[in-house]
Amino acid sequence: MSKRDFIVRWTAGLMLSVLLLGGCASTGQSNSSVQDGVFVHIKSGPDQAHSVLMGLRMAQMMSADRDVLVYFDVDGIEVVLKDAPDLQMAPLGSSQAMLKDLLTRRVPVYACPGCLKAAGKTPEQLAPGVQVAQKEAFFRFTQGRILTLDY
Repeated sequence: MSKRDFIVRWTAGLMLSVLLLGGCASTGQSNSSVQDGVFVHIKSGPDQAHSVLMGLRMAQMMSADRDVLVYFDVDGIEVVLKDAPDLQMAPLGSSQAMLKDLLTRRVPVYACPGCLKAAGKTPEQLAPGVQVAQKEAFFRFTQGRILTLDY
């Protein structure tokens, strides 16, 4: 067995052990009361409409029976401004319509405060219902569990 093969096998074994042992550890929470949640992270902006629309569509689909939080940062900030363009692509639909639907479903939609500032924007320029992200809101959402989708 080559040194490289040994390292690959050893690393895989270590990762499997960590996963198995981590699954046995108690978090102090009853899993029966905690529902899985999906954190949808959209960093793509209007110039990457497909990525933005996929993230929004996944958030819509997942919110039918799961907790969902949508977080916009980097170039994604430009998608959640009052004057943002309405991105459209068949068969995904309209970014404005999907955002409105998510907010109607009470899915929290957050924008990164640092990214807003870096883009020369203010919280007042965010679309109605979009909130400035706060660290504690993320931790309240996760309750020790999270699945993240990045777009």
